[in-house]
Amino acid sequence: MANRWGHQAGADPYNQFATPRDDKLGKVRDPLLTASRWFKRRSQKEKVLLGSICGVLALFLMWLVIEDHDNLFIMAEFVHFAGIGMLLYKLFSKKNAGGLSLRSQELSALFLGIRLFCSFMMEYDIHTFLDLLTLLATLLVIYMLWFPLKDSYQAAEDNMQSYYVAVPCLLLACIAKPATQHKLIFRIMWAVCVYIEAVSVLPQLRMMQRAKVVEKFTAHYVFALGVSRFISCAHWILQIIDGDSFLLQAIGSGIWPAMVLLSEVVQTGILADFW
Repeated sequence: MANRWGHQAGADPYNQFATPRDDKLGKVRDPLLTASRWFKRRSQKEKVLLGSICGVLALFLMWLVIEDHDNLFIMAEFVHFAGIGMLLYKLFSKKNAGGLSLRSQELSALFLGIRLFCSFMMEYDIHTFLDLLTLLATLLVIYMLWFPLKDSYQAAEDNMQSYYVAVPCLLLACIAKPATQHKLIFRIMWAVCVYIEAVSVLPQLRMMQRAKVVEKFTAHYVFALGVSRFISCAHWILQIIDGDSFLLQAIGSGIWPAMVLLSEVVQTGILADFW
């Protein structure tokens, strides 16, 4: 009987993150894959305990070291960009797109493009520059999947259509959106990019669940997304811990601030559940 990752009973369920000998860097085993396999061998209670301890320690360390918690957003965007860099390294060095979801990359390009446009129109800052870099890198990944490496792209496994994710996000954005003085279309677009970002990884995770093995660079990319989301979520948590009166007032002032926080938690939870 196959388990939820598509493995047959009796097969090694911890081998899902590597192709044969692909979990090694030369003669040195990949530490991320080794740690992931060790973690998956723990019981559910042990996973929850370990995850909670690591999360609390990471939050405490960031609270001690980082004075301006707004810098956490910059860190999160940089980690996301680094994750895309891993994919580009894989595509250019391995000449193989196996295990990579084009749908997730299209959704990423969509929310980054919308956010970049809104940033230019609403709040141009360092985040705009980082979003531009990440968008360009994402578009390059999409180009590689569309053209040079299309023969190695596993389209049959990547069967979650982008509009299944984008359309519900658009409908939700019409209901829950920022209550600013900007034009309505900009406020809806900003909400759309927040919601799409929260669930853009779903096609990639579904593809990894359907695959018998997952190439290590793809696993590293998903891990980078998880770290990026945790850092972004940590920003809000630390702001609340510090008693940010503006943030606490905003959370209680309407549905939009709560939806932003919920989006961060949902995406972090989706990635945490996978790992």
